Amino acid sequence: MKILIADDNNTDRLILKRILTNCGYEVIAAVDGLEAVEFFNDSMPDLVLLDAMMPNMDGYEAAIEIKKATGDRLVPIIFLTSLQEASALAHCLEVGGDDFLTKPYNKIILEAKIKAFERMKLLHDEVREQRNEIQLYNDHMIHEQEVAKRLFDNIAHSGNLNQPNIKHLLSPMSIFNGDLLLVARTPSDMTHIMLGDFTGHGLPAAIGALPVADIFYGMTSKGFSIVDIVTEINKRLSNILPVGVFCCATICEINYRDDSIISWSGGLPDGYIARADEGIIDNIKSNHLPLGVLAPNNFSVETEMRQFSPNDKLYLFSDGLLEAEAPDGSMFGEERLKSVINSYEDASVNVYDDLLKAVADYTQSDKQTDDYTLIEYTIDDLNHNIDTAEDFSDEERQESMEWCFDYDFRPSTLRQFDPLPLVLQILNECSGLKDYRGRVFTVLAELFTNALDHGVLGLDSNMKKSAEGFAKFYLAKKDALDLLEDGFIKIRMEHLPDNESKGGALHIRIQNSGDGFDYSQLKAADNSFSGRGLALVQSLCKSMEYSDNGKQVDVIFDWDYS
Repeated sequence: MKILIADDNNTDRLILKRILTNCGYEVIAAVDGLEAVEFFNDSMPDLVLLDAMMPNMDGYEAAIEIKKATGDRLVPIIFLTSLQEASALAHCLEVGGDDFLTKPYNKIILEAKIKAFERMKLLHDEVREQRNEIQLYNDHMIHEQEVAKRLFDNIAHSGNLNQPNIKHLLSPMSIFNGDLLLVARTPSDMTHIMLGDFTGHGLPAAIGALPVADIFYGMTSKGFSIVDIVTEINKRLSNILPVGVFCCATICEINYRDDSIISWSGGLPDGYIARADEGIIDNIKSNHLPLGVLAPNNFSVETEMRQFSPNDKLYLFSDGLLEAEAPDGSMFGEERLKSVINSYEDASVNVYDDLLKAVADYTQSDKQTDDYTLIEYTIDDLNHNIDTAEDFSDEERQESMEWCFDYDFRPSTLRQFDPLPLVLQILNECSGLKDYRGRVFTVLAELFTNALDHGVLGLDSNMKKSAEGFAKFYLAKKDALDLLEDGFIKIRMEHLPDNESKGGALHIRIQNSGDGFDYSQLKAADNSFSGRGLALVQSLCKSMEYSDNGKQVDVIFDWDYS
């Protein structure tokens, strides 16, 4: 070690220097406190021996200055003093001294004290080095997590959470969120909402959210139903997640055309639908196992359907909200949450803010024991629009091509497969039509649904005259599809571009194997639940004509982007 000694007595200083030099230490000698501070700053010794009483600056003042200059290094200070009073010796320690040695020096004790401090310093330096390594590692890890979190948020939360009719909370327990909240619109302007809660917390729980978000957004943008989406998510998670890790989830499809909510829920707390002056009017019940638990062949995709009215509010939340703990360890619970939602007496009541305040007042702390996720979705006709056009640059719009294709869908396909996303994906390759894919998908969806429901399956449209009949209609459709053995639907699409006007015409023909109907009796839709789809198609297309006793329909959709 390098040792600094400071003593104004020449004899004592020389004796002390000889003892330490003979022990193998490098010694720097100062004659007073000022010189000691100067030498310390110049040479940064490992240990300091200070005489308490010195001219110009005494040992006490020098110790204070030396301690200021040491930073996070351990530089022990041993006071050399002939003082015997307890208060004087205590003062040596108060100003920063680590020990004291009374004069005359005992060589054996002096060497023992120095060796003890040498061991202490070696241990301190090792701990300090390890601490610095840990700090560097921690800084590197935090940087990587911040980058990963930006990537995670861009992927997992890139949907439509900023809609004016949505209020939401995503409050993770740690940097990464084991919960995910996804909202996106289909080409036919239905809204898909998914709330998921993975097992555990932090990064391990968040990793599973990436493939889920990718599937959800990708399939929603192509027009797949929530049945197809939840099936694909379960298939992916059951293949990649380790045993014991799964995703509790609720996924809803808001359909403004028939005022319905179709839902699938597994493992999450019940969601709620609330209405002004009535409070909670319906539950989104969890009646399935979480995603990723069952193999695809054992997985149930059974959904529930319910009707809504304008300004109804949908509430979904993770169990972290119910399990928020008060100081005594008790949980917020479902009853408290329901009492807040039931306070929805009129449209002016801010249930969302009241709910967050109730949780905060109950827990009396910012510390979370789990991830908190909550969404309030107000079902508002003003916040949806049948035209889901996107902005495309002229470079993205290539000269439209002339093409025609035919599809023939047989019973096994009609029972298990929704062909519309496939057809829409082909239309996406026609650059000019990208601006109109929402309208085109709506036309295709209505015509295909009519061909399947009323043509191939022979279901009566009058069943949908009321909300109750609408629910019965869907049950009857499911039963009829399960028993379907014969029949077909054919789709023919022909695109005739008009590059001079930067547009074109899309001809769509849909045929079915049903018995047909008297299409001469078609009239404009009234305010009932049935009959509104064909009126919508007529309003979107240039023409719509039925033939072959109503088993064939031809529409022409004109478009341009001049």
